[in-house]
Amino acid sequence: MVDNPGRGEAGAMSPGDRGAATSTVELEIPDAASAPAPPAEATAHRFEAVIFAWSAATDPMGRAVLRRLRGLIEDGSSDGLEIAIVSRIPIPDLDDRLKARPAGPGELILAVPSGSEIFSVGPTGPRPVHQRRARARRAAPAEGVADCVECITEWLWSCGVAPQQVLIAGAEPGRAPAGTVSVGGGAEVFAAVLEDQIARRRAGELPILVEDPGWSIAVDGIDSGLERARESVLTLADGRLGTRGSVIVSHASEDPAVVMAGVYADGGAETQLLAAPRWNTITLAGAVSGPVRRVLDLHSGVQRQQIGPADDRVEALLLSSLAEPATAVLRMRGRCRPRPERLAQPAGPYEEGEAEGCRWIRVSGHSGSVVAAAADEVRSVDSGAVLDRVAAYEGAPIGRADVGHAAARAREACRSGFDRLLCEHRRAWGVRWQGANIAIDGDPDLERAVRFAVFHLLANVSDRDEAAVGARGLTGAGYAGHVFWDSDVYVLPCMAAINPPAARAMLEYRIRRLPVAMRVARAQRRDGARFPWESARSGQDVTPGSVRDPRGRPMEILTGRFEEHIVADVAWSVACYIDWTGDRAFARAQGRELILQTARWWASRVDRDPAGRGHIRGVMGPDEYHVPVDDNAFTNVMARWNLRRAAEAVAGRVDEAERHHWLELADSIVDGYDPRTGVYEQFAGFDALEPLLIAEIADRRPVAADVLLGRDRVRHAQVVKQADVLMLHYLVPDEVAAGSLEPNLDFYGPRTAHGSTLSPGVHATLLARAHRLEQALDMLRLTARIDLDDVGHMTAGGLHLGAMGSVWRALVYGFAGVRPAGDALAIDPVLAPGWEALDLRLRFRGSRVRIRITPAATEMGADPPIAVVTATGERVAVGRAIQKLERHPRRRRRSP
Repeated sequence: MVDNPGRGEAGAMSPGDRGAATSTVELEIPDAASAPAPPAEATAHRFEAVIFAWSAATDPMGRAVLRRLRGLIEDGSSDGLEIAIVSRIPIPDLDDRLKARPAGPGELILAVPSGSEIFSVGPTGPRPVHQRRARARRAAPAEGVADCVECITEWLWSCGVAPQQVLIAGAEPGRAPAGTVSVGGGAEVFAAVLEDQIARRRAGELPILVEDPGWSIAVDGIDSGLERARESVLTLADGRLGTRGSVIVSHASEDPAVVMAGVYADGGAETQLLAAPRWNTITLAGAVSGPVRRVLDLHSGVQRQQIGPADDRVEALLLSSLAEPATAVLRMRGRCRPRPERLAQPAGPYEEGEAEGCRWIRVSGHSGSVVAAAADEVRSVDSGAVLDRVAAYEGAPIGRADVGHAAARAREACRSGFDRLLCEHRRAWGVRWQGANIAIDGDPDLERAVRFAVFHLLANVSDRDEAAVGARGLTGAGYAGHVFWDSDVYVLPCMAAINPPAARAMLEYRIRRLPVAMRVARAQRRDGARFPWESARSGQDVTPGSVRDPRGRPMEILTGRFEEHIVADVAWSVACYIDWTGDRAFARAQGRELILQTARWWASRVDRDPAGRGHIRGVMGPDEYHVPVDDNAFTNVMARWNLRRAAEAVAGRVDEAERHHWLELADSIVDGYDPRTGVYEQFAGFDALEPLLIAEIADRRPVAADVLLGRDRVRHAQVVKQADVLMLHYLVPDEVAAGSLEPNLDFYGPRTAHGSTLSPGVHATLLARAHRLEQALDMLRLTARIDLDDVGHMTAGGLHLGAMGSVWRALVYGFAGVRPAGDALAIDPVLAPGWEALDLRLRFRGSRVRIRITPAATEMGADPPIAVVTATGERVAVGRAIQKLERHPRRRRRSP
């Protein structure tokens, strides 16, 4: 669906005249005519960083030059330009000579070739910010400078600046890092370069468009049949605000939308996310037509749009600030003059006005509202005009969103300006990727697809307050923004390991709705808490009663009544967070309460037969093709796990008789396991159904088996919509019989239609654990491209965050074999065919962990140190220095 210039023609667009007359702000650029002109290579583009390799011996600086540089450095820093100086002068002496005290957001970096640290200079002076890695013995002094420059370039990458955006000047830079632009010259040239770069910023020039094949998604043209899916793929989000990636100039096939997390339009089963005013639509004074290209830069979290031919192009850069969530920024530059106007308004009633010099619009739903305050600045430049737009959003799940707060935030963002907001945003993404990046050497297409999934997971989950993460996140209207088990068992594990505050915010959503879940349980005459299958603001079940099938006939929805495993899924997500983070305060308080109340639900839900065996009757498992059923293996074993985990968590905190009852009840629950075959019967009576293998009937999977075969036949056949029994090996491998993974893969694999996007990633994970690596890789590639290729034609409704979470887990748990093991991190890696290395970054119990797996060895580093349990059961300490773990000849083992 993406990266295919041949699909779709560029749309001709002639927007209507909706705006008022444009006010003009003329730009003033400092006169630098007396300065020497910088080399042509340095004036071709706006760069985001300039590195100067200064040879004091051959290029001594006088006071006038130093004074000039000091002012330029401080001005460049305020405009978001990153500046670095590499010199053989000791850092204290160099700092004393420059006397620069930039206030940011751009950094001034100082480094010496012989030192191991690089320093950032701020208002209080130099401070170390990065430790350089040890290098091999250098053959010449210039190589020391080159190594230092390379280290700074790597550090800039961690701040969101790509090598293509780095300019290197100076007399002895040596070899330049790949992708950078290098020019010679001394201090005068360096000063001229800085002046040029500052002028470009003040003229409203856009940053260089970076299309790194490993880090960008590009879409050419406008195809009416694909546009809505493409808008989902190109979504920008910051955890609170989500904006679909529509073209900034309106056209017929678009489905633009902006939404805020947790703010819904209606009550009851019709609940859906409230459509907010749109900040990413503009009106131009003249018609625009010609080629359209949109690029999403995953590394820096920005979207670039180009509209029109090269000689008459409108260009725009858009971002939704990760540093200031719910703040959106747009810069557009071109010959056509944009018109300042109020934000594009979705259908429905609204209020509008002005405050703090900003225009605002507030839309209201059944109970909540969203207000957006925005300010435009239009400037004339030589090549046409520049529009800078800043919009700040406030959402109120209940009541009226605060206009004054939104307007004050918008005005503050305007004072910061485009360049500061961009710099802070890309730095925030750089930090986020430092703890989350995944690299797959030898499979670049899969690597990019995996990063695409991780990008949207990071973008769609807030790490503040509470995070109501719907099945499609903030990317589309699919499933109306309702929260399912997808978030608890597919998205949260990823967040717990790469962005723990976001996982905690997801749990806060459940914590605040625990009282409602407990009232629901009382209404059903049971104990504990009964969480809903589909949840929104209130915590009440908002599962719709019916939908239309492909033929337009009403089809009853039964998941809300019968899919009770959600109760144990919530408890599992609590335990997952605790196991990854070691958050003791949470474990002793809110986490314990959630696990306690879910266990009480199951204690009142299990029926004992005359023989003392425990049953859970009348439920629906993850399969969803068969309902209602008795003793669904997944539901029963998860309930058993929930009871046992609760007994462990509340020891000494509840009546011992109640705790003993839980353990006894857990032991009594039937699970359908047949020790002769090693297979769990999916539910009571499943083995008596028609033994139909969907793999032999369907030409390819995924397939909607209920549509292909009819609902009645599927109901009476051994056809499984998605992983069900296998979910036990995925979530609670220690709770199932040893050696049962492979028999269940053999039995249920051919019977699974993969009718849900959640299913292939589970199979990829378990196939990797069973060392069926080619099959695992096929399933992983399918899952990673569900939205990029619009598999199933559902991406128009938004991206599948649960499937994206399963991509991450297939790599981390499936191939790397990484999972918490008490206070240690267990690792048992395998590599897929064709992979040269798998490189992971994650967090475990407050430690930043890096893992690199090659066919020859596994290397790990952790800061601070952690305990690691290897595949042989050996417990080793891993610290900051990269450590090679012993690899043994691979034996085929029976997985749990």
